[in-house]
Amino acid sequence: MKENKYKGRVRRWLIEIVVFVVAIFAIFTVISHFLIRPAGSELSNKDLKSALTQKRLNYVAIGDSLTEGVGDQTNQGGFIPLLSNAISEISDVNVVSQNFGVAGNTSTQIYKRMTKEKKIQSAIKKADVITITVGGNDVMKVIRTQLTNLTENSFEKPAQTYQKQLTEIFDFIRDNNPNAQVYVLGIYNPFYLNFPDITEMQDIINHWNQTTQETIAQQKQMYFVPINDLLYQGVNGSKGVTTSDGEVQTITNNALFEEDHFHPNNIGYQIMSDAVAEAYKEHHNEK
Repeated sequence: MKENKYKGRVRRWLIEIVVFVVAIFAIFTVISHFLIRPAGSELSNKDLKSALTQKRLNYVAIGDSLTEGVGDQTNQGGFIPLLSNAISEISDVNVVSQNFGVAGNTSTQIYKRMTKEKKIQSAIKKADVITITVGGNDVMKVIRTQLTNLTENSFEKPAQTYQKQLTEIFDFIRDNNPNAQVYVLGIYNPFYLNFPDITEMQDIINHWNQTTQETIAQQKQMYFVPINDLLYQGVNGSKGVTTSDGEVQTITNNALFEEDHFHPNNIGYQIMSDAVAEAYKEHHNEK
């Protein structure tokens, strides 16, 4: 009987010792997490307070394949995460982004999604910053439907229709959010790679961008971000590189995705992000 009592006490002591050791280890782990930092890192009370009180900025991206990020080989959403990081650094905010880009969308389809999808409407209402990529597929629609008889005049009426659709998009945003800053990216000219015979394409793109810019000028806290010269000229302004393989000549652009010579590649999306970030840096304090 005494032996059983003795064994019972020993067992309880062992359990208490194990519990004590585990508790000490847990406490040490927690303390280490807060006090032991990797070499070269600094965490002051000021830094901790800043992290806890950092303002949230809601960023909503709406548009076509350029917003979706087609051509981005990291599959992270093209320029959207890049711009989110840039805005975070510029304004010292915690950027939360939502990407509503759909490849192939024209201005009409983008407007339809905005007016039909509750999730997009809710995001717009809460947005502090909005970016829009629109227009490229409107131009492509003209090319596809009138390819056999395409002239510069083919784009005049579609450009007028496009301008009206843009106004509806902008008005819808303002009806749901009067204060968000909106950055609208212009379109660029990759068409010389796929349609080298249409020599007037640059004039057409310039006119299309001018139409967009004029429409934006009638809105408050909306800004046009030109990217044509940045992407059309390629990296370092090469305006495309012509390579020759015997009798075959190929024009490439080192800012565009090699698989389609149309969408930006990773470098192209960085260029786009930098352009919008510069515009944001200039205008973000305006009210």
